[in-house]
Amino acid sequence: MHIDTGRPCSQPAARILGLIALLSIVGGCGTLPTFTDAFPHQDSGPLRPIDVTSIPDAIPKGESPSKYGNPPSYIVDGKRYYVLATSAGYTKRGIASWYGTKFHGNRTSSGEPYDMYAMTAAHKTLPLPTYAEVTNLLNGQKVIVKINDRGPFKDNREIDLSYAAATKLGFADTGTGIIELRAIDPATFHADAGTDVGTRARPLSQHNPDLYLQIGAFSDRSNAERLISRLSTITPRNTPISLEKDETTPLYRVRIGPIRNVDEADRMSQELALFGVGDAHIVID
Repeated sequence: MHIDTGRPCSQPAARILGLIALLSIVGGCGTLPTFTDAFPHQDSGPLRPIDVTSIPDAIPKGESPSKYGNPPSYIVDGKRYYVLATSAGYTKRGIASWYGTKFHGNRTSSGEPYDMYAMTAAHKTLPLPTYAEVTNLLNGQKVIVKINDRGPFKDNREIDLSYAAATKLGFADTGTGIIELRAIDPATFHADAGTDVGTRARPLSQHNPDLYLQIGAFSDRSNAERLISRLSTITPRNTPISLEKDETTPLYRVRIGPIRNVDEADRMSQELALFGVGDAHIVID
């Protein structure tokens, strides 16, 4: 696992940097046998690169809910997750990871065998199965996957894609991607006129989203300002901290950023947790 140490640190942060590195290696996600986790240093792609252009996207179709993997809620590593009753209207931006040889052939949460060469994915709360369109916000590529597994159980991860899906989206080499996830209703889905579903991954308009760590949201501005004051004492000098009024709710959001990349956001989130600020999560603008 790559740990970026180029960012200047305050002395308190520097003292714990070694511990952060250790935590980032041994910590992470759940290890239940029918659930995925996200340990990129233990997982890998195939020894020989594959040509994914011939691998078709998943084709959305109406299916009954899986007999497995859809409890009202479940617990992994002491945290309870609540399975959504429906995927209708679900759209979210977040960070995608991928899983490969470590789980290839294993049973997924839905009972289907995991195939790293198929267009599938894992999600913590969407009902199984759910079909979804995933767009890489950095290059405009998009794919359609069938969500048939649970995971990833690492903070600040929205979805765990198959190796093939991550490759088609262009981030298998980097480990994570900045994505938008949109659930698809099979009853109303139609492939673009004249476009084969297997070639939906295509360049769209470029977009370079900014990453932020949102630390808290408060109805009382003074509480937000107190948090900013505390953050200024435990984050490196010149770290950008902002207070923003939400346009749709009476909330003041405290955010750090923009942040250069996902690795830095993960590391900063871990550092803050060691100082008792444990509610940091990545937001994408």
